[in-house]
Amino acid sequence: MKDFRFFFVAATGAPFSLYAIPKANYMIKHRDRYGRARCMKFAVRIIDHMRRRSRTVTEVYGRENLPIEGGFALYSNHQGKYDALGILLAVKRPCSVLWEAKRADRLLARQIAGLIEAVTIDLSDLRDKARAIQAVTKEVREGRNYLIFPEGGYCGNQNRLQEFQGGCFSISQRSKTPMVPVAIYDSYKAMNGNSLKRARTQIHFLPPVPYEEYKDLSKKELALLVKERIAQKLWEVEQGVPSLAAKEVLG
Repeated sequence: MKDFRFFFVAATGAPFSLYAIPKANYMIKHRDRYGRARCMKFAVRIIDHMRRRSRTVTEVYGRENLPIEGGFALYSNHQGKYDALGILLAVKRPCSVLWEAKRADRLLARQIAGLIEAVTIDLSDLRDKARAIQAVTKEVREGRNYLIFPEGGYCGNQNRLQEFQGGCFSISQRSKTPMVPVAIYDSYKAMNGNSLKRARTQIHFLPPVPYEEYKDLSKKELALLVKERIAQKLWEVEQGVPSLAAKEVLG
């Protein structure tokens, strides 16, 4: 069975889902009563349950690189179903996601997306892509944090980078906010594949790129800049170069 590990998480987490799904739906419907922070907290609880059921330990490096004030966008490479979940756990603050519409419409993903007020995007529809990027730009400008995957999707690429699309970098250009490159390593092992062996993944928050540093670059040049920084970190991990950033462990 393809992605047996993911279906194992879904099946063994069924009792928790019977509690979490109705509660999440109720909180989403009555968001004004619960507020953004409480909704995010419950989303993280669901995500952490999924992480534990998937037998995943995640090493987090460089959380000190995340800007303390104001909105910013995190740009990460993409490997599998766990990517956004792991990063949301690691950020430890309200954060949303620019989420591919079909993937955000799965059970539990739908509830998490609703709790964190994710913006969904249909990558096959140019008009919807423009709408989604405009919506996220407005949110980031107003002080929210968003996770974005410039590769758009994943297709068995594992730790190999795919092409970075330039269009999503207009979010940072227009909002004039910091960009935070994020390098994930072995993330695909958490919920993709058929092995049930304990998985160990890594998330590296790299130093932010302030607007003053990239303001004269085109979207294509921004995509290349972020891709190169992520590629360098992945190379360092592959070569066993010790990280100088602070380390935390989820799990």
